[in-house]
Amino acid sequence: QVQLVESGGGLVQAGGSLRLTCAASGRTFSTLDMGWLRQAPGKERESVAAISVSGGNPYYADSVKGRFTISRDNAKNMVYLQMNSLKPEDTAVYYCGAGTSTAAVRRGSYSWKGQGTQVTVSS
Repeated sequence: QVQLVESGGGLVQAGGSLRLTCAASGRTFSTLDMGWLRQAPGKERESVAAISVSGGNPYYADSVKGRFTISRDNAKNMVYLQMNSLKPEDTAVYYCGAGTSTAAVRRGSYSWKGQGTQVTVSS
């Protein structure tokens, strides 16, 4: 079992930045692929970023490429999502997820998922 707790969401103006943090516990973190997905009202769920066990070759959705950066700290059992140049269309609940399949985590199909953190970008 894996427990995931997100933090760092909030209200920010367009063009601003936020850093989301996900703290993991309950299983050896370094064996898990990690990802972030978002869900906005009336929109389909979108996998925005994923990072493998090694941290190499991260995945990004086209909508966030060049603006978002995913990273992980295996010593601290943490994964981060640095979000820059935020746009109103980035407004959503952001969820951290984990799994053992790189392909599944990239799709946003997680074995474990946190409760989410709200990100609101005002225009």
